[in-house]
Amino acid sequence: MPHTVLLAEDDRAIRHALERALTLEGYEVTAVADGVEALAQAHTNPPDVLVLDVMMPGIDGLQVCRVLRAEGDRTPILMLTALVETADRIAGLDAGADDYVVKPFDVEEVFARLRALLRRTSPAPAAAGPPEGPVREAAQGGRQLEAAGLRVDLQARRAWRGRRELELTRTEFELLELLVRNAGIVLDHSTIYDRIWGYDFGPGSKNLAVYVGYLRRKLDEPGAPQLIHTVRGVGYVLRED
Repeated sequence: MPHTVLLAEDDRAIRHALERALTLEGYEVTAVADGVEALAQAHTNPPDVLVLDVMMPGIDGLQVCRVLRAEGDRTPILMLTALVETADRIAGLDAGADDYVVKPFDVEEVFARLRALLRRTSPAPAAAGPPEGPVREAAQGGRQLEAAGLRVDLQARRAWRGRRELELTRTEFELLELLVRNAGIVLDHSTIYDRIWGYDFGPGSKNLAVYVGYLRRKLDEPGAPQLIHTVRGVGYVLRED
């Protein structure tokens, strides 16, 4: 069965072009012009993934995101935005979006990001063996990883720093899991892009930096060691200094 996409975009030319491209790519697309229609369709015929324009009249993409997340809907959401400032992108992540594409975009980038989001909603294959590195794995109601004072429950998709539970989006959880699995190991940008998004968006992309920054905001605590460290020119590493 083809994956279903709910596309909400108020610009008629962009909406029609993207709807046609997604259909040719094999998706089953429902295209609407505003946030009100998007919410109605999401409630009536829940899609496999949503593609939402940020700036729409009435209810915009961010509000649609917030409503669905408040209802407990975890369907992956890709935002389309003409806003390029980091603060604007963080607002989308804060609303519950999983990823974003900046206009004008290459349709192949949209395809790549959708494939990555849909892969993360598919059942994960069984692990071949225990993880390498300074990670402790325990079975307590499901597989758990522990490193640097963090605990990640893979089955429940929950994470804690000490006793404090972290409220993470789907992409933030995937990024944290990757870092915890490889605690103490420097992961380069290309490796992280490939593992999280399934595609390296190149040296000019700020996508990874935005997600790392946002994850740091949720992890860091006053007076406690920073856990995610930047290795300039290489990538990132999780360790407790």
